[in-house]
Amino acid sequence: MEQPSPEAPLVKFYRFLPGARAPERADRSAAGSMPTRAFRYCEAMRTASALGWYVFPPMSFKLMWDGANDVVWNYENNDNWYSLNAAQFPNFAQHFDSVAPADIQGYAPPFLGSFKDPAGLMLWSGFVARTAPGWSLLVRPPANLTRSLGFESYEGIVETDRWFGPLFVNLRLTRPNVPIEFDANYPFLQVQPVHRDTYGDALDNFSVVERIEDLTSADWDDFHTTVSKPMGDPHRPRGEYAVQSRKRRRRSRRIGHRHDAEIPRMLSHSFLC
Repeated sequence: MEQPSPEAPLVKFYRFLPGARAPERADRSAAGSMPTRAFRYCEAMRTASALGWYVFPPMSFKLMWDGANDVVWNYENNDNWYSLNAAQFPNFAQHFDSVAPADIQGYAPPFLGSFKDPAGLMLWSGFVARTAPGWSLLVRPPANLTRSLGFESYEGIVETDRWFGPLFVNLRLTRPNVPIEFDANYPFLQVQPVHRDTYGDALDNFSVVERIEDLTSADWDDFHTTVSKPMGDPHRPRGEYAVQSRKRRRRSRRIGHRHDAEIPRMLSHSFLC
């Protein structure tokens, strides 16, 4: 698997829209919203929450869908609602043309775009991203953060080492006839690095053990270590998985490199957290 050089970042974000809040490393506490018990003991949730970077809307605005084909939008907390087909970020088209080379002028990316499909639209973050060779970005809703019930985000993987274009998301509005708010200080996306070796044909390489009778002695030993031994100990400390995972990370930092990723078995909350 290709690794970026120590000097080169895994991903570089380019701000196009002036004033847009820069992406930030995703937070293990899910921006402070994770329950205290989960934050203390559930390393699986903490790790998933912190994987990638938060991306924010470039400004606060509202959308409203009529339940059929039409969407209107509002910004700057005024009383005016504008019909949405394709909308530029305020004053950006002129700024873009004043900076861009002559053959690119006139091609400022739209901030919002409405699809012909009912309730579908595109929202641009105001950034373009470039990843290290071999790496892509999974664009998805923020992990473990409370989400608006007014829209759903479609997930997608973009090969951002090859495609240098707007970092955007496609949305589907789900609540008609009520304002749907986007806050410039609340992330609406989380982008996560994915190496191309881990998707595509690589995913065809898997197997299934059909019966519990087919588990090997090594499988049963691992199950005992992970489940039955700690569950049978009335004095076992809480969050043992979390403690061991954090120790491994600290050891990895001390020796100056990352160990191969370990994929935890899918266990119930009482076993893992």
